[in-house]
Amino acid sequence: MRILVTGADGFLGRGLVAALAAGRIPFERLVLTDRLLGSAVPDGAEAIAGDLADPMFLETLLEPEFDLVFHLASVPGSLAEREQDLGHHTNLLAPLALARGVAARRPGARFVFASSIAVYGDLGAAPVTAQTPTSPLLTYGAHKLMTEVLLSDMTRRGVLSALSLRFPGIVARPVRDSGHGSAFMSQIFHAIADGREYECPVPAHSTCWWMSRQAAVATLLHAAELPASGQTVVQPPVLYASLREVADAVSRVTGRPALLRWGKDEILRRTFGAMPPLNADPARALKFQADADLETLARAALSGD
Repeated sequence: MRILVTGADGFLGRGLVAALAAGRIPFERLVLTDRLLGSAVPDGAEAIAGDLADPMFLETLLEPEFDLVFHLASVPGSLAEREQDLGHHTNLLAPLALARGVAARRPGARFVFASSIAVYGDLGAAPVTAQTPTSPLLTYGAHKLMTEVLLSDMTRRGVLSALSLRFPGIVARPVRDSGHGSAFMSQIFHAIADGREYECPVPAHSTCWWMSRQAAVATLLHAAELPASGQTVVQPPVLYASLREVADAVSRVTGRPALLRWGKDEILRRTFGAMPPLNADPARALKFQADADLETLARAALSGD
């Protein structure tokens, strides 16, 4: 098995690389790529830094003809909204070029794409199902949706075996990761664990979809091993809870009080903190799983690298 991981030096990428290096999926060759690679490279892996939208770099990168590709590389939503050219280059042109390059060299390769719940846009109060329409509010979500459509079409034509996974904000990202509009979801974990005050920009009753990095890595690995089928987009199961409920769980796990002040940023709340319940029965039927409960989420989120 020849495996490629893009975005390998990112928060989710580091977790996935650690699982692969531990032998979760046996490999003949494991290649890691990102625009910059600062993390240690595990034994048996190769690291190649570069720009996926650069045709010359892509030609060299794809020489091994990969059987399995995890495409995680992207520019965070808030940053992509501010810097439109950067977002267009990284979140749209790069995955399109990568998918076409992989298919040209290894027709039928499994292509696991880290998409986002940003494809939905303003959801309202009704539970989300497989029939929920998409209407992104951010360019980031629009680019993710465009890539999903291309990958579905390539799968229909038999040139790839692609699966797009609509991830929520993964917690708890490092404190320094501030380019994500949903950064507050991670910051509350760190603030409580560190015993410091934190000004959360949205109200305590804001409801979010929650997933730890461990659960996200397990989701990626499970997607890689699923038999090929006509299904090309999966909404993985998540935990559904308010910020206050999660803060209380983190306090129970850490034994520290939640020194949080709650804000009233309506734009952030509407975009990231007004999620309705999710019906993930189709994904559960495929054996995808969420974190077991909020305490499990808290322990996993605080475990670091």
